[in-house]
Amino acid sequence: MEQESTVIYRHFNAPSRAFSQFSHEIIRHPRLSSDAVRLLTWQLSLPQNARESLSATAHRARIGGCAFTRAKRQLKDEGFVHERRVQGPGGRWTTQQLVSSTPLAPGEAAKLLARTPLPACADPVTPQVAPSPRSPAAGRPTTPPTDGHPDEYLRKDTSTPPAGPAKAAEAAEPTVTADRAPASPRLEDARALVGALHLLSPALRYIPPAMRDELAGLAARWLDAGHSSADVHEHVLRGLPGAGTPVHRPGGLVRHLLRDVPPRTLPAPPPTAPTPIRLSVRLEGARECTGHHTQPMLFRPLGDETLCAACAAPTRDEPVPVPGGERLRAPS
Repeated sequence: MEQESTVIYRHFNAPSRAFSQFSHEIIRHPRLSSDAVRLLTWQLSLPQNARESLSATAHRARIGGCAFTRAKRQLKDEGFVHERRVQGPGGRWTTQQLVSSTPLAPGEAAKLLARTPLPACADPVTPQVAPSPRSPAAGRPTTPPTDGHPDEYLRKDTSTPPAGPAKAAEAAEPTVTADRAPASPRLEDARALVGALHLLSPALRYIPPAMRDELAGLAARWLDAGHSSADVHEHVLRGLPGAGTPVHRPGGLVRHLLRDVPPRTLPAPPPTAPTPIRLSVRLEGARECTGHHTQPMLFRPLGDETLCAACAAPTRDEPVPVPGGERLRAPS
């Protein structure tokens, strides 16, 4: 089977005006992206006295922010772009950018930038403006009110009226609110429990330190409910995603897992062995007859017989009693 081949023909007309000469090394550079090549060739095509920044060129060339950052970093790494910040007259800082058609070393770029004067500004230093004189307000200065409610529409627009003398005295006394729960006696154990979470799984290695107090408070509720530290660690491990799934917010995941405290389930007691049935003293040594009886028939055997004297007889008309056997009837 014949393989298909592609032949390329090129047609090129040299422009008579508005053109720039570039080295083939720029266009065919193996480490410069298309955005970096476009940014560099656009800058080199500008007039010699143009002061257009690289960001302005990227905006005109429709190069996005992230693409511009990558392109600029590539040009700086390859030596086509150099930057430095200098302080001019009046303390103003200026960023100088040097774009070259050939890669330059940092020392060579510093010499070229040192010979380039800073652009003159019409007003390099903004003078400080002195405050204008102001006429003082009439009357003596008074302290603005910092407490109380407005007098107008007191009972109509305000949610709660101002406190009277008795209520103000009550408000001055320190009170204990019910919203804040008392510190748990197991808080230190809970902090140690949270501090060991990074040892359970690599996914819990980067818990923010600012969340440890909050997580310790949640873990203390588990310990107060009777759970052990091993129970809490096992519950957290069961809630982690499978292997290969990244955990972007391990602190939030642990907070979600410890939010609800389940009741502690106590282990079931071991099964007890059944108590053997003990016969009374009068029936000790008795055995149930395996013959046909309306009710269970007990008898005291002399040996290993299993039939009572009545069942062991050849016929019911002529019962043959078992020697020494005693016939007993089981209590109903």
